Amino acid sequence: MKLSREFTNGFIIFIGIGVYFLIMDYLGLSKHFYLRVLNVFIVVFGVNRTISQNYNAGVRGYNTNLVAAIITSLIGAVLSIAGLLTFIYFKGGENYLESLSEEFLFAGGNASIYTYCIGLLFESVAASLIVSFCLMQFWKTKVEKINSVN
Repeated sequence: MKLSREFTNGFIIFIGIGVYFLIMDYLGLSKHFYLRVLNVFIVVFGVNRTISQNYNAGVRGYNTNLVAAIITSLIGAVLSIAGLLTFIYFKGGENYLESLSEEFLFAGGNASIYTYCIGLLFESVAASLIVSFCLMQFWKTKVEKINSVN
């Protein structure tokens, strides 16, 4: 069975974010909010990979590639949040959650596990849309330059 590009690259995003956060947790850096923001580079890598593969396969439609980019990033986000939820319970539930950063955007540091994960879901959906639109503009410009040379 052949998996779609979107799922494959979304899974790569999930693995990348998972490994990144496991390393941060192991090094005791998971409470630093600014380091957690760096996962956007992993998302950019996975989404860019989907768009690149689509262009290499001859898929040229802006909307088609935009939807593929959004789906890729959302798959990565949903899988990552599910993994985080599992990890929080594995590490001790509410007690572990209290050890994470208090600079959380939506809950102000006093979040339940589900509030924390739902807040992260909102953040990741917004980031997914932003990353997808930005990369599509990059690829649109890149393709226009290539087409103008030919």
